[in-house]
Amino acid sequence: MSGDGKTWTFVLRPGLRWSNGERLDAAQVVASFRRAFTPATAAPFAGHFDAIENATAVQRGEQPPAALGVTAPDARTVIFRMTRSVDLPRLLTLPTAYPVHLPGLAEHGAQHTRPGKLVGNGAYQLSGWLPQAVITLERNPYFRAIAPIPRVRFHVTEDASSELKRYEAGGLHITETVPPQPLPQLRERFGDQLRISPYLGSFWLGFNLTKPPFKDDAKLREALSLAIDRGILTRHVTALGEQPAFGLVPPGVADYTPATLGWARAQQFQREALAKRRYAEAGYSATNPVEIELRYNTSTPHRRLALAVAAMWREVLGAKVRLRNEEWKVFVGNRRQRVITQVFRGGWIADVDDARNFLDNFRTESPANWTGYSDVRFEALLDAADQAPTLDERSVKLREAEAHLLSAHAILPIYFYTSKHLVRPEVQGFEANPLDRHPSRFLRLEPAR
Repeated sequence: MSGDGKTWTFVLRPGLRWSNGERLDAAQVVASFRRAFTPATAAPFAGHFDAIENATAVQRGEQPPAALGVTAPDARTVIFRMTRSVDLPRLLTLPTAYPVHLPGLAEHGAQHTRPGKLVGNGAYQLSGWLPQAVITLERNPYFRAIAPIPRVRFHVTEDASSELKRYEAGGLHITETVPPQPLPQLRERFGDQLRISPYLGSFWLGFNLTKPPFKDDAKLREALSLAIDRGILTRHVTALGEQPAFGLVPPGVADYTPATLGWARAQQFQREALAKRRYAEAGYSATNPVEIELRYNTSTPHRRLALAVAAMWREVLGAKVRLRNEEWKVFVGNRRQRVITQVFRGGWIADVDDARNFLDNFRTESPANWTGYSDVRFEALLDAADQAPTLDERSVKLREAEAHLLSAHAILPIYFYTSKHLVRPEVQGFEANPLDRHPSRFLRLEPAR
């Protein structure tokens, strides 16, 4: 890294190969980056890399891909030129940065990700894929280190209860989650196999700020937020160690102290009294209740939480609430379009350990800005954070931006996630971490002790 933090030079390991045995060199890494930023690729999270020189201009089609600040002066050297100092290695763990085998893409087009056609450079290669059922990986013989487990199968399901049954029947070594149920009973039942740890993720409800009744009505939005008893939700509905949230960025993010709503320390009865005042100030009452549609993707935990939230709104404010559940793809499309949504299930799991990763989603042009929030002051604070000369000053500006977002009540924070898995005793190398990432190449299977 250069002294000003704006130039990064990487030297590739010698002898790198794709999973088909072909040579992988620096020029291919650069070509993959240029492809990721072309307008035709439309990589949805390329914005994470906006600090790369000309990245935004290339993605908008204002400059050619060759103008991107990523070059290869020789076969083993890749140089990144940045417009500001960033922790680039942290960003390079994101999928946008992964090299793509461009000859395979050219030959197979959209089918290049299918078994027998997908050429990668990781520890495993794709050997089988039955959509909505199972994905099978085999060791990549050309990877620089042999993965201890020769074959890995990922089973696809949205039903946490069926996942638990499969685990109990011996069909899984690791679960992705655990269905909501009393934590003491789970610990008694599974002992050390239950792994619960802090996780950089926040769950919130979003308001469609582009249409009535929530457009230009911060008092109504605040009333709905105040009426939610987050303690009840985390103790009795989610019930697996989640923490009540009064902000967007979860605790534990590196180099950051999160902001919180001003009334976070108040007692719930005080919040509910204020909720009723804000509701009345917004023009609503028992004889003129607000009518709300709360939308969520089909899932037993989400349904339980939506039912509880609706009950709180009815009890505290007298609001009329309709629940609308949708299959994931339909839900995501409706949430993104902001045409028929009113209140919707939101949330964010960190891509990288950085508060900016949460806050950037609320920029006007962000593809993850499902609320339609647009605020010049908020974006100016984010820009100031990007230009801050020290980490401390950057953190201060990001915190000011979060506080500004919260004061607008653009979202309704509910809880901060925990990661929750069941892990069989014979699985070794499974270590808790804030991003909850557990690459198979670092795991191994040993006889249970």
